Amino acid sequence: MRGKKTSKGHPRFETLPGIQAQVDWKENMKLHSSSGDEFVVNVFNYKLGYSRYCYFEYRQTKTQQDVFECLINAFRTTGGVPREILFDNMKSVVDITENGRRINNKMKAFADDFGFKVKLCKPRHSFTKGKVESANKFLNWLLAYDYSFENEDELKEIIKKINQKVNTQVNQATNVPPLLLFQKEKEYLSPLPNINIIESYLDNSIKVKVQKDSLVYFKGNKYSVPPNYIGKIVNLKVNENYLYIYYITDVISVHEITNKKVNYLTNHYVELMSKHIKDENELKKVCEDNLKNLDKFLQEGNG
Repeated sequence: MRGKKTSKGHPRFETLPGIQAQVDWKENMKLHSSSGDEFVVNVFNYKLGYSRYCYFEYRQTKTQQDVFECLINAFRTTGGVPREILFDNMKSVVDITENGRRINNKMKAFADDFGFKVKLCKPRHSFTKGKVESANKFLNWLLAYDYSFENEDELKEIIKKINQKVNTQVNQATNVPPLLLFQKEKEYLSPLPNINIIESYLDNSIKVKVQKDSLVYFKGNKYSVPPNYIGKIVNLKVNENYLYIYYITDVISVHEITNKKVNYLTNHYVELMSKHIKDENELKKVCEDNLKNLDKFLQEGNG
């Protein structure tokens, strides 16, 4: 008779200060602004093993570039780099080959430049990153803001407030707030590399999602792109007083940066309205009137 398969158990273990951090994504959460715009939210979760001090960052995408930039921001926020970082099998870190898993070359180079070792969770053994998983209670706090924020900037501020809350509340495992133990742990972190190395991993463009009104949000104001980019992620770059909007490598729109809340290029608005008005003469008249009225309304609102 075959014996019953018994669990080996998962003994609790602690890491010394400055030794390890753990990284995970809480991904593809859907939240809505007060005006009904949908945001697909990805939150990068970085957690120091000894203190449980967390760093959360909102991202629209989960590319390798996002991982590099979030790690750099986490290192800057905590004031240093741990000896090793534990990742799950995220595609931006791991290549799956015929011979199994291996850390991809770009991530190896990044880890070498910043002075930490990459450690991988065992496949199908999520308990190895349990310290990160335990922080995910913050999701309930985040979901409470569904339909309660105005725009992306406000959403980012909400995540920062929740991050502060997690770090200042008593942690169940340690019985003290992470911020208290972090005061000791930060002394054991290694310094960041020189600024030239850091800058070489940063992308100075801004990623935003095109909303249903064919507008993107930039520093409190909105700017138009062609309607066929609605729902897509685009990159914003500033050159002097102009905002350049890219989709992958193509420039799809250029705007002079203004104080106006809404900035439509006429051809973008006409294309957007053409889905609803088929008569060419009527379309032209409606678009002219709507854009004039919008400008007037916004001027009065600022007055």
